[in-house]
Amino acid sequence: MTSSGGIFDPERLSLTIEQFEAQSADPAFWKNAERATRLLKEKRRIEKRRDLLREISEEEGEIETALDMGEDPDFLAEAARILPLFVSKIDQLELEEILSDEYSDSPAILEIHPGAGGTESQDWAQMLLRMYLRWAEARGFETTVFDIQPGEEAGIKSATVRIRGESAFGLLQAESGVHRLVRISPFDAAKRRHTSFASVFVYPEIEGNIEVAIRDEDIRIDTFRASSAGGQHVNKTSSAVRLTHMPTGIVISSQNERSQIQNREMAFKVLRARLFELERQKKKAELDMVSGAENKKDNAWGSQIRSYVLQPYQIVKDHRTGIESSRVDEILDGKIDLYIRGFLLARWEGKLFTGKGDDLPDL
Repeated sequence: MTSSGGIFDPERLSLTIEQFEAQSADPAFWKNAERATRLLKEKRRIEKRRDLLREISEEEGEIETALDMGEDPDFLAEAARILPLFVSKIDQLELEEILSDEYSDSPAILEIHPGAGGTESQDWAQMLLRMYLRWAEARGFETTVFDIQPGEEAGIKSATVRIRGESAFGLLQAESGVHRLVRISPFDAAKRRHTSFASVFVYPEIEGNIEVAIRDEDIRIDTFRASSAGGQHVNKTSSAVRLTHMPTGIVISSQNERSQIQNREMAFKVLRARLFELERQKKKAELDMVSGAENKKDNAWGSQIRSYVLQPYQIVKDHRTGIESSRVDEILDGKIDLYIRGFLLARWEGKLFTGKGDDLPDL
């Protein structure tokens, strides 16, 4: 499987890898640590693509050979065995092409905030937090909870989590928006049906070589006692930090670290990432306006991206793509790849995808 474009040609990719190796053999290569790290990361990405292309080419040949043998049941069975593996690798290659922009492989910072509705929405926010943590766990991703504010009765008032893993931001960016839950409330003695909302915001953790200007006079810093689990020392001192960026109204809290200095550094790190993403989205909106891009939903109440209906029937439907599934329990347990993949494909192709999600492959 070769292509004149190079990115689908294993041999051309091997030449590129050799060039990287030649550069890294030069002692001067390591003098710029950030550049060296970036290039080695790119080398690993290209190696992975080359190996995947070679596997696809080999399996394509095996399938063709088996089919050429005609009616022989053993060869037909072998073709049937290889075909699903072949298709899954094609899907993987397609996904890598979709997630090839410079921020896709960055760690993701995910914020969850309940909407109006008190305990109902706070409980729904906690359900979403569990869903994303389970999704990350299943993929072997590393998660760090920077901040979590528990609700008075149940649920959470807010949560900020870093998720680190391959294409973490590239995948999770599909989840930004408002999520709607319809269910019989466990907090309503009359067992009435309630609708709850929670917003999810995902942005990339930026690298140290990207500058984001933050003026001292624009920041208000407050300290408070940590409310999350963190040991006796953490909970008895004002180690938690809250930053308010007054020009934008963005509020960032960190209480996971043991010291106020560590929490302050972490809060500024998250604030830098949030401001960077705000500017990135602003520039994207300007380009969309110039190019006439449509079908863009605001991350605001009344424009939910997905509905999770538990009563009177069970279905989870993504309103951007039309993908729906009745496997509600599995989805709330973190199996959300069908929605992530559907959104990324629809955005990449510039059109909406409609259909049943139950038949889509996992990422």
